[in-house]
Amino acid sequence: MQLLRRGDCGPAVREIRVTLGQLGLLPDPAPGAPANLFDDDVDRAVRMFQQGRGLITDGIVGPDTARALREAGWSLGDRMLSFTLSTPTTGDDVATLQERLLELGYNPGRPSGLFDQQTEQALIRFQRDYGMTPDGVCGPETLRALRQLGRKVTGGRPHLLREQELLRRAGPRMRGKRIVIDPGHGGHDRGVDVGGVTEADLMWDLARRLVGRMSATGMEALLSRPENGNPPDTERAQFANDVGADLVVSLHTDASFSPHAQGLATYYFGNGSGTTSNVGEALAGLIQRELLTRTSMLDCRSQTCTWELVRRTRMPAVRVETGYLTHLGDRRKLLDPGFRDVVAEGILVAVKRLYLLGQDDQPTGTFTFNDVLAREYGRDQIRAV
Repeated sequence: MQLLRRGDCGPAVREIRVTLGQLGLLPDPAPGAPANLFDDDVDRAVRMFQQGRGLITDGIVGPDTARALREAGWSLGDRMLSFTLSTPTTGDDVATLQERLLELGYNPGRPSGLFDQQTEQALIRFQRDYGMTPDGVCGPETLRALRQLGRKVTGGRPHLLREQELLRRAGPRMRGKRIVIDPGHGGHDRGVDVGGVTEADLMWDLARRLVGRMSATGMEALLSRPENGNPPDTERAQFANDVGADLVVSLHTDASFSPHAQGLATYYFGNGSGTTSNVGEALAGLIQRELLTRTSMLDCRSQTCTWELVRRTRMPAVRVETGYLTHLGDRRKLLDPGFRDVVAEGILVAVKRLYLLGQDDQPTGTFTFNDVLAREYGRDQIRAV
């Protein structure tokens, strides 16, 4: 789609203005002012919307922001909701339905705003329990029942409690767990490209180093794409869901018009209204701390986001921005194979720390690859190797 920004005009901008006005973010244009102009007021409103939705706050309406604006226009009750395999329904009304089902003790998964098969099954169970036709369609009768019933689950957000319990039950060992490593871009999409150095190539190399280390611990480590392929994020997320991954780690580099922008950031699912992946948040924080200690990069913090990969995965997913290729210092580090080894080890250690749940741990930056192997196999076996 065409990117829309300050100074643009036309019917698409008019639609954006209408949506932002309905959301209470943009006042009506002054008498005589054009209603199809992307002016300073629209720019501010778009940035406010992006910030609240966990999107990059750049004032530009690209695919992610356009998708979020469309979804924000739906409230529960505006339309019938059901599962369709080819084009799943998305919107704020779906997220509200998922939140309501969770409150009533049914598990549609993370309230992502995507009506998937898990949401359909949760809705069917609710309908069956309350004497309705279990057709998986959220229509008027189902809506009335949802609104009349009080919540059953109290004392915390149910989806957060479920994620925590699944992590606790998984145990401290990495062996037998499945992780999807997602090297950003690929194929004809090279991502950030500075002087022939591309994000796709660097992240492919980093992903292979990480897969090797993960496999050595006994984890099943899978790549989300082939070396010369670039599936869309929706397909990468579906791949992780189909293989039943326990975790997803997506690898990227960043870029900026400013040559001074630099640093490391991690992202996890959070939609700005209190719905987050708490295990994703924990993993993102662990990766951020490990890599900062090991690389001395600038701290750009862990942050929430609603990008398609982390939103559509059923398991905790994080995205690691390993530095700015447009910054000379970061680029020099990323070009160093030894630095990429350090990053791979830091991510591996962070995953191990996640499963340790703070038990029998070591100070940040001091846990090594050999330490992880010793925890998995025993020190005598490691010495023998």
